[in-house]
Amino acid sequence: MDEFNILYSKEGFNFVKLNKNNYCLQFQMENQSIHLSDIIDFHLVKLIYDLNGDIYEKVQLTKIDDHQAVMCMLMKHLFEDLGLPQRFSYIHMIKQVEPHKITFHSQSIYNERPEGMPENSEQMPIKNMTCECTIINPNKMGFVCNIMFEDYMFVPQFAEKMIGLILFKIFNRVKQFIENMRI
Repeated sequence: MDEFNILYSKEGFNFVKLNKNNYCLQFQMENQSIHLSDIIDFHLVKLIYDLNGDIYEKVQLTKIDDHQAVMCMLMKHLFEDLGLPQRFSYIHMIKQVEPHKITFHSQSIYNERPEGMPENSEQMPIKNMTCECTIINPNKMGFVCNIMFEDYMFVPQFAEKMIGLILFKIFNRVKQFIENMRI
């Protein structure tokens, strides 16, 4: 991690800038009561957004099959005072399962606008996003999420740190929820 620009680091979460428009979030979670690989699915991805109602206004998951889904997420208008538009993500996700790893590959869908998005909202230009969930043991997983925005997107330095803080809030809530689950 030393060679990269660490934008946010707290409680085992690291958010770093790899290069222009390319970011990485890393963390681990553990729960001795459940096998974590059993709950890593599209519904967990939706839970991530459902647990963050102060950040996301609307979340819709449409599961195509066991390996594909489409998600639409409308962020609350967090930066309205700065004159920035409200943002939404509209992505196609593919789930890939290997013996010791579950990976979600996501890309923005640009050829149509999802229903119900505010007229002045803009789509987050996500070129691709890959979340690798590595099974360390049945009760412990490591997560590495790489996010690459489209080349034309400009992310100001102050916004990078704010994105890190927002991602920390989002994933820390999910981590706490999962680590406190009892089955």
